[in-house]
Amino acid sequence: MTMFDSPHRRFNPLTHEWVLVSPHRAKRPWLGQVEKTPLENLPQYEPDCYLCPRNDRAGGLKNPDYAATFVFDNDFSALLPDEIHDHAPDHPLLASVSERGLCRVICFSPRHDLTLPELDQAAIENIISTWTKQTVELGAKDFIHYVQVFENKGALMGCSNPHPHSQIWATEHIPNEPAKELEHQRAYFNEHGHALLTDYLN
Repeated sequence: MTMFDSPHRRFNPLTHEWVLVSPHRAKRPWLGQVEKTPLENLPQYEPDCYLCPRNDRAGGLKNPDYAATFVFDNDFSALLPDEIHDHAPDHPLLASVSERGLCRVICFSPRHDLTLPELDQAAIENIISTWTKQTVELGAKDFIHYVQVFENKGALMGCSNPHPHSQIWATEHIPNEPAKELEHQRAYFNEHGHALLTDYLN
């Protein structure tokens, strides 16, 4: 048996963790739960959608009559930019520190019914350009050390609105997983003299 059809542990050099891999299980008759794609015929504009142009947002502000991407600070942001002093209890089992940051929403298009792969090339290029500009702008702030662009899609993934959009979270501290990956990439470079990800691609 080779490693492609027998159970083994595989080393992840980015996280320095061993992961169990069981490729032989792909031969079993059950291939996992398959979710049905919702048959939604969404309108181009939804008067009750808080992300559509000219509508009131959940926080009370009115959206402009935007024609391409539209960026705004999340009305219910998971992070706040103001410095908050720690009020952690003096107990060894409860450690906490404050975390500042900014959360933004990027509407891909004024169209309520078009997801990212359904947009034309120019619109997709504009979205990528917006992601890039936002990453540079937020990353330039003195208290921001990590910027993450992501898209939740569908209610199952926690997306609260079907209007196609993504989010950006800019945080004061680097999250655990990216911090580990950065640390191990530095160690790999120091040991081998070249980049881990470049070696992986080669």
